Amino acid sequence: MKKFLVLAILVVMLAVAGAAYAVPSGRTLEFEPKGAGKVVFSGKVHADKGLKCADCHASGLFKMKKGADAITMEAMREGKFCGHCHNGTKAFSVKDAANCAKCHQK
Repeated sequence: MKKFLVLAILVVMLAVAGAAYAVPSGRTLEFEPKGAGKVVFSGKVHADKGLKCADCHASGLFKMKKGADAITMEAMREGKFCGHCHNGTKAFSVKDAANCAKCHQK
């Protein structure tokens, strides 16, 4: 019984810790890259397109903790991070300068 209680407490603690790093579908997450303007990630916009958190996080595209990935435009242009989907086929391309303002805000 005691082992079960300890296990249950650990499970609850892990669930709470995971939720603390998540961006729910109605929330946004902001990044401040140098010189390009603040980037705003909208969980709602992506959820409205039918995406789930696991589509990007369980697949290995992103780690769960903000700041854990070294995201650069160069890496995205190579198809990493956001560039995996934002390739001009599945979603607007990160390679097209006309799309910069869709993510970057001055």
